[in-house]
Amino acid sequence: MATLKFLSIFIIYFAIVLGFVNSQGIEVGFYKKTCPNVEKIVKKAVVDYVSIAPTLAAPLLRMHFHDCFVRGCDGSVLLNSTKSNQAEKDAIANLSLRGFQVIDAAKSALEKQCPGVVSCADILALVARDAVSLINGPTWQVPLGRRDGRVSILSEATTNLPTPFDNFTTLKTRFGSLGLSVKDLVVLSGGHTLGVSHCFSFGSRMYNFTGKGDMDPNMDKKYIAQLKTKCKPNDVTTTVEMDPGSFKTFDTDYYTLVSKKRGLFVSDATLLTDKQTKAYVLAQLSSSGSTFFEDFGVSMVNMGKIGVLTEKSGEIRKKCAFIN
Repeated sequence: MATLKFLSIFIIYFAIVLGFVNSQGIEVGFYKKTCPNVEKIVKKAVVDYVSIAPTLAAPLLRMHFHDCFVRGCDGSVLLNSTKSNQAEKDAIANLSLRGFQVIDAAKSALEKQCPGVVSCADILALVARDAVSLINGPTWQVPLGRRDGRVSILSEATTNLPTPFDNFTTLKTRFGSLGLSVKDLVVLSGGHTLGVSHCFSFGSRMYNFTGKGDMDPNMDKKYIAQLKTKCKPNDVTTTVEMDPGSFKTFDTDYYTLVSKKRGLFVSDATLLTDKQTKAYVLAQLSSSGSTFFEDFGVSMVNMGKIGVLTEKSGEIRKKCAFIN
């Protein structure tokens, strides 16, 4: 496993996204002249926080994901609510996001060195990459040049974000509508190798799957028994590890869990219901044959291109939580 990770990191860094040099106005090296130290500055902020609190890596990765799925990758998930409008940040799916201080620290440092140049949306994309890399995951080149959106609406996050309860058809539709493939779907689902989940996100699978007090037949019974010792009916406060034993480390163990019917969510279990996604899950079980690290970098770049604002669209926020 260690050898695989080592090789994957370098394969990705030097080769994987060279074909995505320019897409919709974003490109690798966008700030080469205007803010040449942007990646070093952002990485320092990530190291300062994640090295002390590795559990921040998961919500920082999710933050980029949740940003891109609502209005595109425009940093709108970072905006605070106003008196007249509730923002994406306040949607139920986003209440568990943490690490906004990492974004703010990076933005503050960048504003001192190159004021008004680097967008919060780009910072978020870089932070997600660096957070994953810092906990033994892959790295990849991030095309930059996004600008920040001025609109953030709670109801749009509620409507557009994938949920733990989605079946394959729903997931395929959600991802496909944004230009992401079925492979992107199964690869990005691998991000569940990190972090924790509240019991209410999968509680019905244990206690009341079809409304008759039954269990989900697509979940391992022994695993359900283990989870029941931690999660009681209607528990809304307790959290459990999504990848037990290595939830702070980026690895391929998630796919092993899914293959054994031990993925926490319906959206995890549904990966075994489609031929293409099931084949991918099973292909990642052998560490020597896994392509997950390389694939993850590619899919993160693909996701990072969703609905980006460039050129004169949007703005470059001075503070990520507020429009100018």
